[in-house]
Amino acid sequence: MPISSPAQFKALGHPMRHRLLFALGQEPATVSQLAAALGSNKGNIAHHLKVLADAGLVRPAGTRQVRGGTEQYYSRAARKLSFGDASTTEVAFRALAAEIAAAEPDPFLVLRSIRLSPARAKQLADTLRELSEQAGDGPGQPRYGMVLGLYRPAAGPSSTGPGKAGGTDPVPVTG
Repeated sequence: MPISSPAQFKALGHPMRHRLLFALGQEPATVSQLAAALGSNKGNIAHHLKVLADAGLVRPAGTRQVRGGTEQYYSRAARKLSFGDASTTEVAFRALAAEIAAAEPDPFLVLRSIRLSPARAKQLADTLRELSEQAGDGPGQPRYGMVLGLYRPAAGPSSTGPGKAGGTDPVPVTG
């Protein structure tokens, strides 16, 4: 789902809302379940879910009867979100960093600078897209987060030649 409306950009302006979208994953969840998973109170979660729902990013996904009432399940409106706005991407990555820092067991991440021809970069981006589409969504299996990306940094010291900062050695990053 491309993020394009002002309401969507505004909704994604808070890291908790990104964390909610990560937490929803492929399975619907209730306010209580999300509050427990994210270590927050139900009122805070309900508020942020309402903002996401009003922006069309989450939707009701059924109900269940609990003592003295009915609890609403929510799910993401789209499996994937795409946004080109730099500030929204920055907020998304802050929320992602919090998600990775809390990951168990230690997450596996590699940050690497590589040199590619435009044709090879397109081929690699296509392969990463295909990998993300093929990733399993088996019910009853443990959930994993996956971050794939290929980007061309802005011109600067890290992109000016061999031996400069941002070389080609992989840098493992753990939470």
